[in-house]
This record gives sequence, structure tokens and C-alpha cells, in this order.
Amino acid sequence: MDEKEKKPKKKNIHSGHRHRVRQRFLKENSLESFEEYQIVELLLFYAYPMKDTNEMAHKLLDTYGSFHNLLAAGADDLMARGNLTEGAAVLISMLPHIARRYENSFYSKKEQMDTFARASAYLTTLLSARPFESFVLLCLDINKRLINYIYISDGTTDGTKVYIDKVIEKALINKAKFVIIGHNHPSGNREMSNADYVATTAIIRSLEPLGIKVLDHIIVCDKNWKNNFSFAKEKYLGLKYNISAD
Repeated sequence: MDEKEKKPKKKNIHSGHRHRVRQRFLKENSLESFEEYQIVELLLFYAYPMKDTNEMAHKLLDTYGSFHNLLAAGADDLMARGNLTEGAAVLISMLPHIARRYENSFYSKKEQMDTFARASAYLTTLLSARPFESFVLLCLDINKRLINYIYISDGTTDGTKVYIDKVIEKALINKAKFVIIGHNHPSGNREMSNADYVATTAIIRSLEPLGIKVLDHIIVCDKNWKNNFSFAKEKYLGLKYNISAD
């Protein structure tokens, strides 16, 4: 009796998928063309050697609602709500902190911050690309040179909390004589809010008895530093320094 003709096996379309994704990144040396779920999927390759991380990536983004919310979640939350292993949760939750450390190492210290132009340009570089509001403290020495800059808080697309105690702590640790505070408006809105005014007033009153002067509060609302809002330029709260362009 003749053997029945065997049907050829169907080719697995997913075979080599991980290799192709990695090679795509290596070839492009960028994530610009990647969808958000593809970035998450690529990350998860290194936490789950055998699982379908494509499906996991979609579920995570659905659970957290956005790429930002996913990366901003803590490791404990990622394990609880995202059902991730400890290793995967740590990997994802570390990313914003790694990005900040990268930024901190990129810019040289001792840059002069004695004019609105310099301070606004510097803060624009730090904040203009962020999809959520962040609050930053620039600590300056007696000659208004940058000692350090610190991210005080991250928020949502339309707000962030300002922790006065943390501002005081960081200013004292860095032995600042002057500070410039800044945050961004991802919406592009150039208007100062009442909350911005109240927070700035509280910071000035908290630092003044410590001999630390607030030079300005700059709201980054555009990639062009000239379009940013400045408390000093608008003559709010008596803030004053060189507001002319370099």
C-alpha cells in the first residue's frame, strides 16, 4: 500500500521575529519608526526569553492607557496590575530614571545662568520634549553658575505637584546661593496658572530665610526658548535678573 502523501508543514510566520526586530533597531539605530507597543515588546524580549511579548505589550498599554503611564508606574504596580515578573517590572520602571541620569551626565556643570536667555535655553533643552509636566530646580553658586539641576517631580499632561520640602532640601544639599525654577506646559499654553503663582510664592518665602534667592520661574511652552514665560520678564513677585538676550 502506497504511503499517503505527506502535506508540507506550514511555515511559522513568527519564526525569527525577535531576531528581525533586533536587527531593525540595530540597522536604524533609533526607535523613531517603532510603534509604542513595539518598543515595549523589544524591552520584554530581555525579560521573557520564550513568551509572546507582542501580546503582552498590547495588554500593558491597554492596562495603563499610555506609554507614559506605563513607564511612570512603579515596579510594585507593574507586578500587581501588569502581572509582570520582578525582573520585567524593574527593567521597565528603571527607564525614566536611566533617562534622567543620562541627561544629568550630558550637560556640563558651571554653565553661566545669569540671563533669561541662558536659563530659558537650558530649561527648554531639558523640558520641551517631555509629554508630561515636570518641575525642575536649577541650583546656582554665588556667581550664578550652574551647580546642579534636579527634577523635583513629574506629573500629567496638565499638572505636576511641587514639593516645597524637596526644593529646600536639594537647594541646601547643593549649597545654592541662587535658584531658578522651571516647569513645562506640554499643551503649549503660555499662560501662568494660579497654582504656578502660589507655588512660586511659597518657594520664595521658604528659601529667603535660608539666604537663597529665587531669580526666576520659567515656564517652557515651546521649543524656541524666546517664547517661554518668565516671572522675571513679566515682573511678577519682584523676581529680577538680566532678562535681555545674550
